[in-house]
Amino acid sequence: MPKQVNLKTACSILDSAQRIAVVGVSGAGKSTLSQRLAAALDLRYVSLDRDMRWLPGWTVRDRKEQRGLHDSFVATDRWVIDGTNVSFFDTRLPRSELMIWLRMPRLIALSGVARRVISTYGRVRPDMAEGCPEQLPDLEFLRWIWNFEQDVSPRIIDAVDRLAPDLPVLVLRHRSEIEELLSRAGSERT
Repeated sequence: MPKQVNLKTACSILDSAQRIAVVGVSGAGKSTLSQRLAAALDLRYVSLDRDMRWLPGWTVRDRKEQRGLHDSFVATDRWVIDGTNVSFFDTRLPRSELMIWLRMPRLIALSGVARRVISTYGRVRPDMAEGCPEQLPDLEFLRWIWNFEQDVSPRIIDAVDRLAPDLPVLVLRHRSEIEELLSRAGSERT
């Protein structure tokens, strides 16, 4: 099991952390948390959806090119990276100083997606690539969210155990915990 830390310990780590990985299911609030955390800590915000995966028109970028972009982001020194591409954890996790895992219940994640669609339908979100306006989710995407805990979470645990067993992991399961983290983040930043 990953080395889980509590909120107080995570905030202590955040006071000097330079590289933070934010992972979790779609709709959990990864992008919002990551953007606000990056601003509070004066770190670069990197969205794997916007900066690596998607090209205009919802075209998926070539896998080798994605890997090259990902690894170039990870090689820099100051970032908050938002995304759960487990196959790229091999370079991200060993460089991270803290992983924040938004492990929200599926209904909270689905409600997050619904709110996102309602508020941004037809427009490009700040955490999404140009030319990729918000659209209605398809059944495959909704299934992915519904099955995330059983299908993806074990892969996240395995990756952390294998690649970065000493990486502190803060697991947040409720939106109120995200707000508490943000209210305390960077309060004693050096």
